[in-house]
Amino acid sequence: MNILQNPMTRYRLSLGLFILGLILSGITAFPLLIELRLLCQIFGIDKITDPQSLEGIRYWILVVKLGLEEIYSKYPWYAYGTDWLAFGHLVISLFFIVPWFKPIGNEWVLWIGIIACLGVLPLALICGEIRGIPFYWRLIDCSFGLFGILPLMYCLRQIKQYKQSADFADQNS
Repeated sequence: MNILQNPMTRYRLSLGLFILGLILSGITAFPLLIELRLLCQIFGIDKITDPQSLEGIRYWILVVKLGLEEIYSKYPWYAYGTDWLAFGHLVISLFFIVPWFKPIGNEWVLWIGIIACLGVLPLALICGEIRGIPFYWRLIDCSFGLFGILPLMYCLRQIKQYKQSADFADQNS
């Protein structure tokens, strides 16, 4: 039997990808300035000091890099806020370990994850507007919520199908 034919394997792969996404989102929130400097090199804008000559994503990446450089040089403790953001992602990922091992009875964790993913949309669109974040960047932020919902909904569907299967009925009779 192909390992991917097992519904529980597909469930765990899907939830594992969601957990991995949370972990990677968390880890990448620690070295923001390093990442932005790297992006500036990739986009060929690392030597530019005035973003006004740029447009679109190149403009935004350079503006954010320059802003972080200025803030971190004057107030290095400011990065502590994004350290907490990173830590929050790592902690949230831990909550999904229980339903990874024991899906039945822990669907509520998946539902909370779905609610959180939906919450990304108004946060990005409203707070992003208030903070002056470009619309295309807010759409990128929204995509995290939209893509996060997909594996969680798939997991809920797998649980529902498993509960309706003969294996589940045999175990609970």
